[in-house]
Amino acid sequence: MSARRHVNVLFSAPKATYEEFHPAICAALQAAGVPARVAGDLAPEEVDYIVFTPNDLISDFSVFPRARAALSIWAGVDKVLHNPTLTMPLARMVDPGQREGMVEFVTAHVLRHHIGMDRHILSSSGWDQVAPKLARHRKVTMLGLGELGGACAQALSALNFYVHGWSRRPRALEGITCHAGPDGLEAALAGAEIIICLLPTTPETENVLNAHTLSLPAAGAVVINPGRGALIDDAALIAALDSGALGHATLDTFRVEPLPEDHPFRAHPKVTVSPHVASLVRVDTSAAVIAENIRRGEAGEAFLHLVNRQAGY
Repeated sequence: MSARRHVNVLFSAPKATYEEFHPAICAALQAAGVPARVAGDLAPEEVDYIVFTPNDLISDFSVFPRARAALSIWAGVDKVLHNPTLTMPLARMVDPGQREGMVEFVTAHVLRHHIGMDRHILSSSGWDQVAPKLARHRKVTMLGLGELGGACAQALSALNFYVHGWSRRPRALEGITCHAGPDGLEAALAGAEIIICLLPTTPETENVLNAHTLSLPAAGAVVINPGRGALIDDAALIAALDSGALGHATLDTFRVEPLPEDHPFRAHPKVTVSPHVASLVRVDTSAAVIAENIRRGEAGEAFLHLVNRQAGY
């Protein structure tokens, strides 16, 4: 930085999140050599950077005349993406701790269904010694090959699964059979035994798993969704589970969160529900990402993880 000055960082978040993250952000900025004041009550005209959780605490970003960037603590920015007042650079969170956590969650649930842990552990009688397929004989399809999906796909490939991946635009990942576009989606899903959804929510991806696409996997296939609730047509999923076309669904994200107590997913015998914990942002690693972006802004360098508003992420 050319001059030592205190940077004013507005941290806009619910009370519990503020209290959890504030000390870590301050410490990360200090470690990055950025003299900063981080507070939730700065005067709008004083704000240099906005660190925020996408929520309703800030609806008008135009009141911050000198703010250089809005830095989200969460990976998903769909709640603010189309806010017409948010014209400054917008960065989403790409957190190495979050990536590791997602790989661990996805790998654990894929192995659960691949090995047949429920049948072996929950069986109350009998002595079931039917051997599961080896991983190299199990087609696993990853919908989404971005930061998180790509990491999960490669981790599964390293375990010898036969991994296919689908993205809206062509990608190439070592060890992954990659598909792209509408035609590629059908090829990726055809005969898949485990499908993992790690796409962002955009007009192109909403209900990507619907009555038609859910008819393409192998009979009894498993769906794992740690991505976004809107990626799946809920009614079509339940119909596929009831008919036996799908064997199970492990769901970590939903259209309405927390998932209502009376939602059909909660009582369905073929659905596992978890409370959006697949990859929570880690305080220490995400604070370091925030601090690095502020350091970059002060040094005149390009921000990390800028959102492409047209692409939607």
